[in-house]
This record gives sequence, structure tokens and C-alpha cells, in this order.
Amino acid sequence: MTHRVRRRRSARWLDYEHSTEPLLPMRQFISRVLRGSVIGASVIFGSLAIGVVGYHAICGLGWVDSILNASMILTGMGPVDRMDSAGAKLFASAYALFSGVAFLSSVGILFAPVIHRFLHRFHIELGEDDSAS
Repeated sequence: MTHRVRRRRSARWLDYEHSTEPLLPMRQFISRVLRGSVIGASVIFGSLAIGVVGYHAICGLGWVDSILNASMILTGMGPVDRMDSAGAKLFASAYALFSGVAFLSSVGILFAPVIHRFLHRFHIELGEDDSAS
């Protein structure tokens, strides 16, 4: 009876080369950066849509004021309009907390390929220096 070791595969868009593997070719790296940009932009626009609909439906603001408030909260600038009802204040508070996490996550997704490549290249150069001594 043969036993197979099952390797756990991560999602394809999360795959990064191991430090023992060669640096990714530039074309594939650019593809990875573009994929991260699309995912990061999706997180931002999805978060903005949640805020716009919430400000419009719960807070009773018009569409333009909802976009203004949601984008200002999402970028960390703070609210523009005053919230009068308790429901509006609770939504604005929850959306502000959510927005901080969503914005920082999208920045991490956007810069992860670049930082990974820098660290990977640095590790390769250190490995070459260590083997020469």
C-alpha cells in the first residue's frame, strides 16, 4: 500500500517563489503587479460601494454626498456631513473601522509583489556573497 503525501496548495494568486528559487522573470513580475493592482482596486471600489450605499440608505444622504462621505472616510480624512440619528452614527462608526482595515489591506496587496521581489533579490545577493567566502 502506497501512501501519498498531499501537498496543500494555496490559491494561485498567492503563490510566490521560495527563497531558494530564482527571481521571477520581469514579464511574470509585471503580471503579478497588475494582478495585485486589480485585486487592490477591487477592494477599494467594493469598500467605497458599501459606504456609498450605506450612507445613502441608512444616513439618508444624496448620492453625491454619500460618495463624498464614503471616500473621505475610506482615505482617512474624516466625515464631511453631520450624522443626526443613532443608526447613522453607528453605521458611520462601523464603516470608519472597516475602512481603515480595507484601505491598509489594499495597500498591502498592492505593494506585496514589489516588496517580495526586493527581499527575494536581497536574499539571493546575500546568498551569493556567503557562498563566495
